Amino acid sequence: MADDAPSPVKSADPSSPAIQTVQRAAVILNAFTAARPRLSLNELTASLGTSKATAHRYTKALRESNLLRYDEREGLYSLGPQILTLSAAARAAMPVISIAGPRMQQLVREIDETVVLSVWDGDTAVVVRADDNTDRVIRVSVRTGSRLSRTESAQGRVFCAFLPEADVPGLADEIAASAELRREVDKIRRTGISANTPSANGVRSIAAPIFRGSTLIAAMAIVGTTTSVPEGTDSTLAIALQRAAAVVTAELGSSNGHHPHGNGQHPPAGGNGSR
Repeated sequence: MADDAPSPVKSADPSSPAIQTVQRAAVILNAFTAARPRLSLNELTASLGTSKATAHRYTKALRESNLLRYDEREGLYSLGPQILTLSAAARAAMPVISIAGPRMQQLVREIDETVVLSVWDGDTAVVVRADDNTDRVIRVSVRTGSRLSRTESAQGRVFCAFLPEADVPGLADEIAASAELRREVDKIRRTGISANTPSANGVRSIAAPIFRGSTLIAAMAIVGTTTSVPEGTDSTLAIALQRAAAVVTAELGSSNGHHPHGNGQHPPAGGNGSR
């Protein structure tokens, strides 16, 4: 009588065609960076280390899956819209989002202002969660997925202050060209909080870092009007924000976050490339 038990699953051979296909597709996608978002077929062929015909077959398949797009006029490839969907799903699975969520909701109830959370996408700060205030006549809403200016937004400047220089393409040149940005980054490192008031729209934001171990992984911010959010980094709102960010840092397994009034210490990073 035949044995009806299922056959044991064999480990996939790394050299098998299916595995090789996945690896080559990953090589192509990984060739794109914030500094090199558009690549030619020749550049992708060089990254892949195969013939141009083979590279073309892979790019065609990736285009059909919306993982790549192709600009026929310029003859350049870039990452496709499906990457954004995958990126959003990856961000949604980040532990910091689930841990920070309750603290953000609590902060909204405490201060009645919009609270947002951002992570670094390799080039700038991206909003991954937003909890809007609901009781004010004028409510400031922030869209999840928004990409913020890394040098003009409060959250972006937190990343400029605490990420290694190599993780922020072009930061050294931007700091060298702007005395104001250099002073602000130094101040954020000292106080553990960033404040920003764009002159054009009457919105003020303050942001604080969230660490895991010695690594900056997110920025939490309060966003409101210039009337409702006090100027400066030592207001009651700023202190409440730092407290909430420090709690998330602690819950992520670290005690290295900054604390109200800048008492916390964290190794300097960013401009000098150190942690």
